[in-house]
Amino acid sequence: MTPARSIGRPRRIAGRDARESLLDAAVGLFAENGVAGTSIAAIAERAGVTAAMVHYYFSNRAQLLDAVAGERLLRIVNGVWAPVVAAEGLEAMLGGLVQRIVQAAEDHPWLPSLWLREVVSEGGQLRSRLLRMLPLEFIQHLISTVAVAQRRGEISSEIEPRLVLVSVLGLTLLPLAGLRMLQQVPLLQGVGREDIGRHAEALLASAFSKRRRRRAS
Repeated sequence: MTPARSIGRPRRIAGRDARESLLDAAVGLFAENGVAGTSIAAIAERAGVTAAMVHYYFSNRAQLLDAVAGERLLRIVNGVWAPVVAAEGLEAMLGGLVQRIVQAAEDHPWLPSLWLREVVSEGGQLRSRLLRMLPLEFIQHLISTVAVAQRRGEISSEIEPRLVLVSVLGLTLLPLAGLRMLQQVPLLQGVGREDIGRHAEALLASAFSKRRRRRAS
């Protein structure tokens, strides 16, 4: 039997597990307090190690932020976006994006808040780091697919292909980040991740549906 850890005694974590625990602690605290509001000591405390251990794995704060961007955020972004290339049809592509974003938020509860705080907001300390790494080929595939559908007359010519990504993120990550606040509004109590995903899929399907266009003709 493993002896119980006494209160205040840091957990002994070694090797890769220690590094992963530090990154987990960092993203959680960054989502709660922002990068600027999170100290190395706080990250160490949450991970159950000493501050010296943080400096052992990350020689400085910039290196830690690079690791968060590349090993946490980018990994999720790639998982969400890579399947768009294999999707058959624009509606399936957009529906899959919504489903994967909602699932990512369930698997990584810190994701929506961290995205808004440190990527979208001005001054976000992860923005430039992540933008340098974005899988632009996947985003370009979505833009091209929308543009082709427009040329075929399948969707409205008023839709801006380059902003479809913004619409998907606005319908998912924004309400997911504000979910706790939404649930405090009496008329919105009970709204959950599944509702956000279903709502986003329905709106996008309505906007990009061939059937909708034929009815409107």
